[in-house]
Amino acid sequence: MLKKINEAVAYLEQQTDVRPDLGIILGTGLGGLVDEITIIDTISYEDIPHFPVSTVESHSGKLIFGELGGKKVIAMQGRFHYYEGYSLKEVTFPVRVMKQLGIERLVVSNASGGVNPDYEIGEIMLLKDHINLFPGNPLIGKNIDDLGPRFPDMSDAYDVDMIALAEKIAKENEIKVVRGIYAGLTGPTLETPAEYKMIHILGADAVGMSTVPEVIVARHMDIPCFAVSIITDLGVEGKIQKVSVQDVIEVASRQEPKMTKIIKQLVARI
Repeated sequence: MLKKINEAVAYLEQQTDVRPDLGIILGTGLGGLVDEITIIDTISYEDIPHFPVSTVESHSGKLIFGELGGKKVIAMQGRFHYYEGYSLKEVTFPVRVMKQLGIERLVVSNASGGVNPDYEIGEIMLLKDHINLFPGNPLIGKNIDDLGPRFPDMSDAYDVDMIALAEKIAKENEIKVVRGIYAGLTGPTLETPAEYKMIHILGADAVGMSTVPEVIVARHMDIPCFAVSIITDLGVEGKIQKVSVQDVIEVASRQEPKMTKIIKQLVARI
């Protein structure tokens, strides 16, 4: 693993002079933040040694190096998912690479289904915690001590200072946000009504197919994390409707400018 990480890092350092302060992972329908980045270099995933290749229609598969809010950033335009057939180690490999490139913080976005009955479609949720319902953990196996400890603490998976700052920015811009708990499942199916009910009983406010593995690996390497979900559909009894990927993308795209405004100002003011 360490050899593969170092080979990917060596390749990227040959392709760009940008040494990023912050990493960004963009979710389904949420790629508009790239338009706010002053792009210096763009590298396709397929050109990077040992990088997976995104197979999802709404994930373009490019690594963007540039500047945002006065910070040097690296942005994943398209992420990887367990349901694509990748292992959790492969899904999180880019986070390992970003750390070795120098990132000090990680910002993650996703589209998710709301299971909190108080939520509405289009709600912007700042993650305060998560529940790992994936059938495994990206840290299973021999621990690489150079990357992090055998038993990383997860009591502060999401950075409270960044959450508070994001809430302040949202208020200043008259954008409604809520704090919530995200449950991560494998997909690719959306949940049944009974599964949505179970997820809410377990204590989650929203459910999705990403984010949890990346955050686990980031915290293993002591990277502070900030994550935001856009609620694109509701898994609430009486409000459940058939949903297509296109429906998810359309809702995410409508709310994406608000999320982009929050993240852009957050990055500038960290």
